[in-house]
Amino acid sequence: MLSEEAANLVLALALRFTPAMAWLKAFHVVFVVTWFAGLFYLPRLFVYHVITADAAGRARLELMERRLFAMMTLGGALAVLLGVSLVVAAPGYLAFGWLRAKLVLVAALVGYHAWCYRLMRALAAGGAVHSQRWYRFFNELPGLLLIAIVVLAVVKP
Repeated sequence: MLSEEAANLVLALALRFTPAMAWLKAFHVVFVVTWFAGLFYLPRLFVYHVITADAAGRARLELMERRLFAMMTLGGALAVLLGVSLVVAAPGYLAFGWLRAKLVLVAALVGYHAWCYRLMRALAAGGAVHSQRWYRFFNELPGLLLIAIVVLAVVKP
């Protein structure tokens, strides 16, 4: 008889190759890319927002920030929804430490997303909460999370 861990592994591997799982994974990746595109670009817009002095330029940046935030929120929500669907379809994957670590990093990414929203609202209200240098540093955080998430998902250490 197989141990519970071995049974979970067999189940996870069997479900991994079904056509439905392949479609879920494909669209999960598409929406992850959409989400990260926004997470990489929105803080860059914050940098421009802080250094822009004229009212028309700030208004244009606020509009761009709101539109980008809406698109990245849609991408993030669908990425998370499809990720949850993958786990529901193959709960045996939760036995793997790499997936649990990845989910912690995704939770951090959701927190970063919410932080972007708060920063966007503060900038729209007229407050340059941080310096342009701070926003440039802030812009690097999703890249670090992306590296760690991809390594966990591909290498599965």
